[in-house]
Amino acid sequence: MSERRLRLGIAGLGRAFSLMLPTFALHPLVEVVAGADPRPEARARFGKDFSAATAYATIDELCRDRAVEAVYVATPHQFHADNVLAAAGNGKHVLVEKPMALTLAQCQVMVEAARRAGVYLIVGHSHSFDAPIGRTRALVESGAVGRLRMITALNYTDFLYRPRRPEELVTAQGGGVIFNQAPHQVDVVRLIGGGRVRSVRAAVAAWDFERPTEGAYNAWLTFDDGVVASLTYSGYAHFDSDELCEWFGESGERKQVSRHGAARQALARAGTPDAELKLKSGRNYGGADYVTPPSSAAGERWHQHFGVVIASCERADLRPLPRGVMIYDDMHARLDALDPPAVPRSEVIDELYAAIAHNRAPAHSGEWGMATMEVCVAMLQSAREQREVVLQHQIGLPERVLAPAPASA
Repeated sequence: MSERRLRLGIAGLGRAFSLMLPTFALHPLVEVVAGADPRPEARARFGKDFSAATAYATIDELCRDRAVEAVYVATPHQFHADNVLAAAGNGKHVLVEKPMALTLAQCQVMVEAARRAGVYLIVGHSHSFDAPIGRTRALVESGAVGRLRMITALNYTDFLYRPRRPEELVTAQGGGVIFNQAPHQVDVVRLIGGGRVRSVRAAVAAWDFERPTEGAYNAWLTFDDGVVASLTYSGYAHFDSDELCEWFGESGERKQVSRHGAARQALARAGTPDAELKLKSGRNYGGADYVTPPSSAAGERWHQHFGVVIASCERADLRPLPRGVMIYDDMHARLDALDPPAVPRSEVIDELYAAIAHNRAPAHSGEWGMATMEVCVAMLQSAREQREVVLQHQIGLPERVLAPAPASA
């Protein structure tokens, strides 16, 4: 007997939703039954893409819809807390995009609201959901490569030069790489390392006065068990670390190397903030220039990634890649291969569904998301105060392996 489908409502039909759209369209265990966005053009496009679903102008209407079982919150960052409270208050399970919220106080309120309502709160998508990251953690848990000792993570992108709304360049409103990109990298490192970060020491950088929010950072994380992790990120659109990932892009697709500099060039052509906003609106879901993200069936497409990650264990270094995990042991280097994904980001729906339908504790719970945000907020604090920051809200992973490790590891 086949399992029932999860009835999902979408709060916010923007960029995050468009990246998840192929997942919602292809995953057999989810059905999109409603969506909400204040933009009429987004609702019109949603009506075409999901003809059997209801389109609302407000999140409150969506959350009151009895057909909706769970709400995916993909609104701008500053609205996440209020939207989660609205969903939980109406008895809906919640999948909220990263960053979970902008302050730890907001995160705590969201966690408590879900507990009171007796609903699951899951934070994602972050790249710690990616299958190669789960396989890397499984290899660590297996003990076959000895104890984990160190993690190195770096990513160089064009993030800061993609079209932005004005608030996306203001840190206090959730702009910049600390709130937008660090949650991915911190989540990846925390998952591989088991979750419990003891302290953070960081430096952040904002060296383009026309894009005044943080565009880069370096961070040093120490875990409770002595594992250390170094994190480097730059969104200044010069070096592209996909060069070190076989020229696969973040979404698992083959990248056109000839497009180097395209983000800066497009922004230069826009010229003014108003023109930049128009460019972003046109590319957004429902806009005149919107292009649906390709599915796994469209050309060569492998697992998603977030730059270079190396987990150094006593008997091997592990490097997750779009096609699997490279294992560099004492004598050999080999690929622990994974099959290409049939559904992009399927792990997100798999975890949400397992929690709701089978009462299985999720790895990316509200408490986990709060712990990741604690690290990100501590990075800003550490840079501002030029000191190490000790953390208070860290949690470990549920007592289960996220992906089976091969017996030959």
